Amino acid sequence: MVLLMKIVVAPDSFKGSQTATQACSAIAAGLRRASDKVEIVSIPMADGGEGTVEALVESTGGKLQIATVRGPSGEKITANYGILGETTTAEPTAVIEMAAAAGLPLVPSDKRNPLKTTTYGVGQLIMDAYDQGCRDFIIGIGGSATNDCGTGMAQALGARFFDRQGKEITESMTGELMGKVGSLNFSNLPAWLSQCSFTVACDVKNPLLGPRGASFVYARQKGANDEIIEILEANMMNIIGFVEGATGKQVRDIPGSGAAGGLGAGLLAFLNAQLEPGIDIVIRYSRFAERIRSADLIITGEGQIDGTTVAGKTIAGIAALAEKYSKPLIALAGSLGDGYQKVLELPAVMAVLSICPGPITLDEAMGRSGELLGNAAEQALRLILLGSSYKNWPAK
Repeated sequence: MVLLMKIVVAPDSFKGSQTATQACSAIAAGLRRASDKVEIVSIPMADGGEGTVEALVESTGGKLQIATVRGPSGEKITANYGILGETTTAEPTAVIEMAAAAGLPLVPSDKRNPLKTTTYGVGQLIMDAYDQGCRDFIIGIGGSATNDCGTGMAQALGARFFDRQGKEITESMTGELMGKVGSLNFSNLPAWLSQCSFTVACDVKNPLLGPRGASFVYARQKGANDEIIEILEANMMNIIGFVEGATGKQVRDIPGSGAAGGLGAGLLAFLNAQLEPGIDIVIRYSRFAERIRSADLIITGEGQIDGTTVAGKTIAGIAALAEKYSKPLIALAGSLGDGYQKVLELPAVMAVLSICPGPITLDEAMGRSGELLGNAAEQALRLILLGSSYKNWPAK
């Protein structure tokens, strides 16, 4: 059989309806309905938030691990993380989504309060991955329920926090307990931490403190009111002074230190982590550049495409690489929001298409998302094939 073209299918998840892997399957099915003479390479994508573990495990042939950890409210939960397959490192690489242990969906909406939540479980996931032989860590820090500056994570790894009377704080560190800290001790942090590398998928540029910081920008969506936000800001200012003093690292003003309720700052200070845009990490570990070089077309997509899509999200990262290798790109969207036309200004992007065929409710669109994705991909390929063969058609 003579192949007409090679197509790389590389969508992000369609949040709430299709994982990136499911979206790949739906798009591929639609493409095959249009032609059985196409080679399809599926590469599930993510930008460091939800779906990053699945995307990297899938694209590297890795495996999922399950660990029992403390959830954001201190309860026992089971959380997944991934161990990558094909990588260039000598020892296994772990990929962890902090939201698996400390994410907002883990807290019932009527009980959300970032004064009371902890990142303790994130530290436990790191410990578990180390015990599985991992020495390199990728940590996605989107979707947090917390505002504890990563102190809960550090506590799980062995850091000790004391109140102003010198009594050790034995409860899991929270946004509230940050304000009670009068001293800390890092001597119990394991020596192996310094022998590991930590890369943090972080797409926000917020500092830790101030009007653009963790508390004022993000705490409200985690259940905080004005009074709680002021308390969190004061508590954050208290704890970061001790953390910076003990580690000798000034992290509060680094862009991204305010991500995930200050977990960005905690990872920088406690683990000497490096912050990097999430899509860049996924592109690197999935060997995306290598896998598109012989492609004729790339199809990507995500739940909503709007004016913010060009600012470091999945489609923008894919488009930059598509431009570098002169590959045309089509983007499929569950919905097109304000300013989506900016995506069309990216040189590689040939079309941005809604998968919805007409007026449709959100519930119906999400319930039929796989079908709609496949239909949109099928029609896109049929138009491409028409354009490439119309000269051979008989005149009407």
